[in-house]
Formats: sequence, structure tokens, C-alpha cells
Amino acid sequence: MKISSKDFRVREGDDVDLKKWPTMVDPVYKSKEQYHELLTDHVARLSSQQQLLYASNRHAILLVFQAMDAAGKDGAIRHVMSGVNPQGCQVFSFKHPSPTELQHDFLWRTTRDLPERGRIGIFNRSYYEEVLIVRVHRDILLSEGLPDAPHDDKDLWHDRYRSISNLERHLHVNGTRIVKFFLHLSKEEQRKRFLARIDEPEKNWKFSAADVEERKFWKHYMEAYEECLSATSTKDSPWYVVPADDKENARLIVSQIVLDALDDLKMSYPETTPARRRELLTIRKGLEA
Repeated sequence: MKISSKDFRVREGDDVDLKKWPTMVDPVYKSKEQYHELLTDHVARLSSQQQLLYASNRHAILLVFQAMDAAGKDGAIRHVMSGVNPQGCQVFSFKHPSPTELQHDFLWRTTRDLPERGRIGIFNRSYYEEVLIVRVHRDILLSEGLPDAPHDDKDLWHDRYRSISNLERHLHVNGTRIVKFFLHLSKEEQRKRFLARIDEPEKNWKFSAADVEERKFWKHYMEAYEECLSATSTKDSPWYVVPADDKENARLIVSQIVLDALDDLKMSYPETTPARRRELLTIRKGLEA
């Protein structure tokens, strides 16, 4: 099976119903050995493209990962980006905002960590938490010190979607390409992964009782994600809903989508001017001497 990025893309204007998006699809690999071969190939190509991104120094790439707990965000980032030069890639994880961050607008803390031109930035959770967990847990919203207590939730979330879309449009115009992944995990598969984290001692550190508490809000999270994906997937900064019940398959899909995004940039190495070439030849003669 060939991976087609468009099969997982949320088109601009789509009304997303996550019950209609699969959490499992036919695997693109036939065996574990083939999975490793395909991933190794993707990683090598990503490394080559990242080097080209750095050399051309015209664009930045921002990869946004959102998902429910245990969906595999950390694993996808670790495996897919394993071959990328660490100097050209930065990963940031955004959890509960600090007191200082709460003194600023909701986009402030993430915009500080946007990637420079020539680099890949990865947000493991992002500014989208402000229309997801903040929407599900209203007490977080009330702690943000808004000038007026929000009375109309519909207007509040609409305004935040608009702020996010405007930011992403601004970044796109200035050279940053944004690719957003929602790793779509089933509630049953999450239950199995939580049990594995309890049963396997080496995974105990991954598990928190708070994770189980969040499962109680599953329906509310799905509703928040549906509205978020519908409102903020655009032609320039699309969302991709990646079936996440099969971790290996999800990693191959994610890596192919990233490769396609880099290919679309039509990058090339900077051409050497005649004057620069003459300068290099002069330096070469000096070195030979």
C-alpha cells in the first residue's frame, strides 16, 4: 500500500466527524522487517531534506502534534526524526502554563519557540491546547486573567480559532510551513496501552492516575477536537488525522506526510556565483601551496 498524504488531510471547510475517521487502516508494511526498512528509508530521506532545508535557508518547518494520552506522540517524534541533525531540529513540549506565561496572551509562550529559517521545529502539544484542554476544563480558562469573564463560549472559541489561523497565515507568508497531526486513537486502544503501562515495570513511569481521570472527559475532548480541526485546517496549514491504533503504521504515515511537505518546497542548494567561484579557487591555490 502506497501512502497518500491527501487521504489523511482535513480539507479546508470540512465539517469533521471523528467517528467517520478510522483509528486503524490496512498497514503499509507486511512484516516488522519491512516496517524497519521503510522507516529507515524515510528517515534517510528526511535527513537529506533537512540538510537541504538548512542550506537553502529560505523556509522553516513547524510540526504540530496533538492527541489523547498514549496515542504515540513521543514515539512518532523519536522514530521519525531519529536521523535528523540535532542542530537543525528543536522539540518543545507545552504543559500547564506557568504564572509568567499566564500574564500574557494565550499565544505568547509558543511563539517564543518558533523555528528559525532552515530549521525544523516540533511542538509536542501546542497553542491548540488553548482550544482543547482549556475548553474541557474551564477552571484553566478562568485562571488566564482575561479582561472580561467570557459569557458566550461560542464567541470565545471562534475568536481563538481566528487568532490561531491568523498567526499561521502570517507564519506561512513569512516562510514557515506548518504541518499539524492529530494522532487518532480509539478509546479501547488507549485502555490497552494504559494497562501495559501498569503491567510492564519499565513503563510505569509513563502512567499517571490523572490519565485515567481524563478518560472520563473523552466525549468532550472529541467534540473539542472536531470543532478545532474543522475551524483551523487550511490549505496552507492543514491538519492530518493519522490512524494511531497501529503505532508503526502511524509513524510511516507521519514520516511520509513530512517528506511530502518538504518536497513541496522545491528546494535547491544555493548556486555559487562566478565571483564566489573565483574566490574559492584562489583560496584553493593558497591551500595547495
